[in-house]
Amino acid sequence: MQLTYQHVDLLLKHPFTIAKFSRTSTPIMLVKIAYEGQTGYGEASMVPYMGESHKSAAEFLNKIDLTQFRYPFVFESIINYLDNIAPGNPAIKAAVDIALHDLDGKLKQQPCWKLLGSDPAKMPVTSLTIGMDTQDVVLQKVKEAEGVKVIKVKLGRDTDKELIQTIRSVTNVPLYVDANQGWTDRNKSMDMVYWLKEQGVVLIEQPMPKARIDDNAWITEHSPVPIIGDEAVQRLPDVSKARGVYHGINIKLMKSAGMYEARQMILKARELNLKILIGCMSETSCATLAAAALAPQCDWADLDGPLLTINNPYRSPLFEQGKWILNNEPGLGLIL
Repeated sequence: MQLTYQHVDLLLKHPFTIAKFSRTSTPIMLVKIAYEGQTGYGEASMVPYMGESHKSAAEFLNKIDLTQFRYPFVFESIINYLDNIAPGNPAIKAAVDIALHDLDGKLKQQPCWKLLGSDPAKMPVTSLTIGMDTQDVVLQKVKEAEGVKVIKVKLGRDTDKELIQTIRSVTNVPLYVDANQGWTDRNKSMDMVYWLKEQGVVLIEQPMPKARIDDNAWITEHSPVPIIGDEAVQRLPDVSKARGVYHGINIKLMKSAGMYEARQMILKARELNLKILIGCMSETSCATLAAAALAPQCDWADLDGPLLTINNPYRSPLFEQGKWILNNEPGLGLIL
């Protein structure tokens, strides 16, 4: 078994601005694991606020002992092994996990979505994210989103209403909203929640800082739309903590350390009667297909990586009627 990797800076079509920072690219680590004539592809998308980098990812990968990855793979044992190498580092762990899932599917000659128990007919529409920007640029982004069935809007500043009104001036598609912990007053936040419902908002992610558990729980209790934990929900143990604080959770492979634990998070969320949004960072087609393999098991999807970037190293998956189309190719179905 052989592991190789290369780093890429994934460029964004527009500067991406949320409540607390802005960026124009995302460091990506592409991973390959070769075995028995097949190659599995994985990806780590390392957004700055998560603390990973090309350097930290390479250092982690160089510590891996490939003899731990015996086939057939036992993914629970593999993620436990990766966690024992070093704490944190969920994105590069996800890259290894994704590559092994892709490899597993190719060795079994089955698509990952089938091995994970998904039904492609239940694929939810995916939203396209619009970050904070000037009115003219926001209008341009909405125009570029023509054909998308849902738009996701980044909020968390004093211009939130103006941004929503700008979007509503040109489209009536449903909206998802992500405040990225940017709201600080729970009473004003609740007023905003009711106003956003009137604007056709379907769900709201992480309205207040994740440490303010009581405030988020109070908003959830009184909200007329689902409140989704995002930054508050990283890995499997966080799912149980979300019960009673949020209506649902946002699962991202780059937080969950990959597909195996994301699947466990889905099962736990269903057990606890929590809604599920499956989301992404700025990602290539590789990680997008990995998440799309699980998306039919979720209530909503926000998997817009290939739609927001300009140097995707792989072919973009088929996208029709606002949904990613899962193919029958073995593994992820990634087309090089």
